[in-house]
Amino acid sequence: MLATQIRQKDAVFYFVAYPSEALLTQVRFISRFYDEQGEAIQPDAVPEEDDVAQFISRIERSEKAFQRTLSRSKVRSIRNFYETAVTQPPIPGTVLLFTPQKLRFEAWTDGSGIGKLQQPEEKFLIIDGQHRLAALHFYERTHPDEAKHIHVPCVIFDGRSEDFATEMFVIINSTPTRINKSHLVDLYERVSWAAPDRRFAAQIGEMLYSEGDSPLRYRINRLGGRSKQEKWILQAELFNEIHRWVKLAWPKIEAEGADRRGAGRYYAMARDFLKAAEQVWGETWGNANYMVTKPVTLKAMMRVCGDLAMQDANPEDGRVERWRQRLLPWADQARAFRSDGFYERFPAKGQIERVARIHRELARTAGIQMTPSDRRRGERLAGA
Repeated sequence: MLATQIRQKDAVFYFVAYPSEALLTQVRFISRFYDEQGEAIQPDAVPEEDDVAQFISRIERSEKAFQRTLSRSKVRSIRNFYETAVTQPPIPGTVLLFTPQKLRFEAWTDGSGIGKLQQPEEKFLIIDGQHRLAALHFYERTHPDEAKHIHVPCVIFDGRSEDFATEMFVIINSTPTRINKSHLVDLYERVSWAAPDRRFAAQIGEMLYSEGDSPLRYRINRLGGRSKQEKWILQAELFNEIHRWVKLAWPKIEAEGADRRGAGRYYAMARDFLKAAEQVWGETWGNANYMVTKPVTLKAMMRVCGDLAMQDANPEDGRVERWRQRLLPWADQARAFRSDGFYERFPAKGQIERVARIHRELARTAGIQMTPSDRRRGERLAGA
């Protein structure tokens, strides 16, 4: 299919004008939708191993947990708009689609970004636009000749992780007609079906936002928080790094207790690490002219935090000072973290690689041993 490749910062995705007939055969509905005649779209079965679809389908179907009503009237009103729109485009907004498969793209040689995009082997998951496509499905049944001439603007994300898809779903669907929640951490912390390691990580993230002794208090962007302070990192981004640490330490966490008290212990480690880092970075901490408290560096520092906690968590008494001494070499690296020229000093193909590179550099400078998997990844980056 013909597509335009779009680059924004480190993200690469595709824009496609999809003929409606073809699109409706290439997407899977994971919720049930009705029209006014009682016809229904049956939801596709969601495989147990498909974490993204499981996540979204549980939200879509859980009115009790999220106080969301799958709106029959909304589908009806959208369909009615398709029927009555003449000069207005029926679907002016893009539908967001996701496939975990990395799609092959063959770009034209004219530098336009246009090219041929591979069709995925399996159907797309709809991140945003299920109501619009459900209405289009019913409209096609009654107005097949008109529907076949509708091209639907679609943005396609491919080859990403489950965390990426769930973050996109939560951010986009934080509106009154969709999920009345504003961030990924709430989703994992407040529902019974979330995996215990995710709930545990969510509790730590919530404490980092709300506890009075947290260096990140009110600095985490919860997409709807009331604080007017400058935000440093999206809550979902921070959650991903905390969860990464939790997964590595999960056998130990389960043995010690994965309850709220256990989360408090790990919060205390993150808090002490950030306090030590804040002291070491000095005037560059929170300084807009430096990248120290920008997401790319904070994520790398949280990885160092996990490394250090696994090696030197106890005793808790004196931990801030002990870790401050370990991190002291970072003070000499402040110039490298100036905003001006930062991306040239830490070259990478994208944000994932850049975070890994900074993690490797910070750990090396402080003499902190990385986990074996991170060390192997760092060696690959160093040889790239």
